[in-house]
Amino acid sequence: MDLGSLGVRFMVWAEESGGEFSLVEHPIPPRTLAAPLHRHANEDEYSYVLEGRMGALLGDEVVYAEKGHLVFKPRNQWHTFWNAGDEACRILEIISPGGFEHLFDEVAGDPEAMVGDSAESLDARYGLEVDYDSVARLCEEHGLAFPVEEG
Repeated sequence: MDLGSLGVRFMVWAEESGGEFSLVEHPIPPRTLAAPLHRHANEDEYSYVLEGRMGALLGDEVVYAEKGHLVFKPRNQWHTFWNAGDEACRILEIISPGGFEHLFDEVAGDPEAMVGDSAESLDARYGLEVDYDSVARLCEEHGLAFPVEEG
């Protein structure tokens, strides 16, 4: 499934792990921001780089990860991530506890879910805070594109 700036391949759903975790593969196009700056109230995320180079903003710190590196994004920490290279980037995202993967499924089924009041409702249901205004700044600072409409 393709969400514009971020591909999604469901590998393990929360229901398959007793709710403990979910596992999602994210292919990210070259020099593309995957998501606006955001934070999760309920989940920790672990991003394992399968190929390419991933950049991430974790709080105030910018980090880069290459193939074989793991980046931890704890719940309640503002973060985002992107493909920091000119080649394909693929990451495995471990989300714990599981369940957040259903947001991707909802958005894929209804692209309008990430626009205006619908986006606020979706964010609230998943314990997500999103700084939609961060997109332009992040793209400019890191030389990125974000090929989806902002909410």
